[in-house]
Amino acid sequence: MLNIFGDFDISDFWEVSEANNSYIDEPLTDDMVREIELKLGYRLPKSYIELSCHQNGGIPKNTNHRTTSSTSWADDHIAITGIYSIGNKKTYSLGGPLGSQFMIEQWGYPQIGIYFANCPSGGHDMICLDYRECGIEGEPQVVHVDQEFDYKITFVAPNFESFIRGLENEAAF
Repeated sequence: MLNIFGDFDISDFWEVSEANNSYIDEPLTDDMVREIELKLGYRLPKSYIELSCHQNGGIPKNTNHRTTSSTSWADDHIAITGIYSIGNKKTYSLGGPLGSQFMIEQWGYPQIGIYFANCPSGGHDMICLDYRECGIEGEPQVVHVDQEFDYKITFVAPNFESFIRGLENEAAF
């Protein structure tokens, strides 16, 4: 197993909730990673894979991340509902019924990468691994894409690991 997160306690990262049934997929395998990467056309960040090895998708205990500019959600942060599993069986999986391709094809989200986390708005804004600067094999930034504001893209974190480490409890806001 990878050890990208080092001192970050992944074992205490996930919320225990029945809502996880729509997110948590079967334990991750190398074949599942290859299948999703082929389907979506991008290499997943190693940190995403590592997090998914501990639990493949779900609802984090901390669901808010600071931003340096305002979004439709708030002046200083965004909120997520959950993180998609690497797979295609669960409703909220990268290749699932409401996965990344669905958001691009059905909701018109820009084709800039992989949409991996939904927000409390029910599809009106999403969190995306943005590959525009790094290419399909590189380390993507994390951005917030707001459908309600003409798909405005707001920078959130320089990479997935930073995004995960930067999640805070809603009480901080």
